[in-house]
Amino acid sequence: MKLTFTKLAICGIAAASFSFTSCTPTQQGAGIGAGIGAGAGAIIGNQSGNAGQGALIGAAVGGLSGALIGDASEKQYDRGYDDGRHDERYHDRY
Repeated sequence: MKLTFTKLAICGIAAASFSFTSCTPTQQGAGIGAGIGAGAGAIIGNQSGNAGQGALIGAAVGGLSGALIGDASEKQYDRGYDDGRHDERYHDRY
């Protein structure tokens, strides 16, 4: 029963991670990281007999890691966008 619930939870999280079409990169990274982390945690936790607990820990760690990576990506994009706008405005004046 536990294994069936774990498989269902992993599939649900994986399906939810594909529905982040209008989210920021930070939100997308958190969702995808949580899904991957939950899957990996469930697999690792299953080896020790605690698949559910492993999935929860994996989702938390993966979500946090994904959010940090997504936030860094978003900041880098914004920084590049601002530099580009600055250059356009400078060239339009002269």
